[in-house]
Amino acid sequence: MSFGTGGLFLNESVAIAGLYQELNDWTEVKKVAGQQGVIPFKKQSSVSRSVREIANRLSALNSDEIDLLCSGSYHDQVSVLWLALCRAYRFIGEFAVELLSERYLSFRTHVTYDDYDAFYAGKAEWEPELEAISTSTREKLRQILFRLMRETGILSQDDHICRAMLSPRFANLVTRTDPQELRYFPGADIGSQGPV
Repeated sequence: MSFGTGGLFLNESVAIAGLYQELNDWTEVKKVAGQQGVIPFKKQSSVSRSVREIANRLSALNSDEIDLLCSGSYHDQVSVLWLALCRAYRFIGEFAVELLSERYLSFRTHVTYDDYDAFYAGKAEWEPELEAISTSTREKLRQILFRLMRETGILSQDDHICRAMLSPRFANLVTRTDPQELRYFPGADIGSQGPV
């Protein structure tokens, strides 16, 4: 549940992924990214926290996915970043599969903060560490997750679930690694992916 820093960080993620292609070492990447000012914040503590957060997300990707993040289209880039979020944070992955994809399939596409709160409460019954998180932190995490979903196009600006239109290149990468991960993308179907 440590995804509470900033938003999607698309440009910064691409820059950090490029550093990883050069250095092939996440520890070194974090150090160099902090020194190079990849994150345009004034406070060094904010820069360090954001670099650490982005590196944590991107470290969930394999080298082909990193390559696509660096060289792909905008749609491929945001798809890769959503995949990274779902892998790096189990809660986001489960939310994507159990709430977003299931609701999309049942044509109930509007998602509210109440839906999130009910999902969170259900998970907290089985995960005591979720129950221990303060109300203000829960609200911040909820706000950030909705922001991330809008930035990646998973949700529209009025909080309706959008059908994922994955490029064949991205869909093939996911399918090679784990076809079940396509469920992170509402309405994704490997047999009907068209060009983006």
